[in-house]
Amino acid sequence: MDASPAVEFARPVELSRLNRGEQRFEIVANAAERAALAARFGLVSLDRLEAAVRLGRIAGGLVRLEAEFAADVVQTCVVSLERVQNRVGEKFTVLYGEGAEAREVSLDGEAETIEPIVGGAIDIGEAVAQQLSLALDPFPHAPGAAAPRLDAGSQPGADSPFKVLAKLRNKNDSKD
Repeated sequence: MDASPAVEFARPVELSRLNRGEQRFEIVANAAERAALAARFGLVSLDRLEAAVRLGRIAGGLVRLEAEFAADVVQTCVVSLERVQNRVGEKFTVLYGEGAEAREVSLDGEAETIEPIVGGAIDIGEAVAQQLSLALDPFPHAPGAAAPRLDAGSQPGADSPFKVLAKLRNKNDSKD
């Protein structure tokens, strides 16, 4: 059985309804969508997620998605395990094209990957969710939280492995 993963923030836009000009969308995640995205990304909570999205056709049969999103997230500090509140926001662009496989093209002097259009629609909500996941701090720290610093070669309450080996070597050298 080929079950596709559930999309927590689905906002599909059928390309057959996309006119020649640019279309704008304002999307906001509701409480259930935010809770599901928080679980997906390992967040304590996702208190706000909203985005302004523009879709437009460009040369070569491509569709350009330009978006700006803002989110309020709560993560867990990697040092103290305290809650860390953060605002995340970003602008991004994604190109979509017909075909089963993504490919690269050169636009504006830079190589860009083209994502495939699946089922004649682009899910602008999922595009925003994926970009949010990339923008999250992978190692959030609470204010003032610092990892314990160890001097080179020392560990609290224990000798370093090199000191232990040196002691063994010294014992072996004294028996000769």
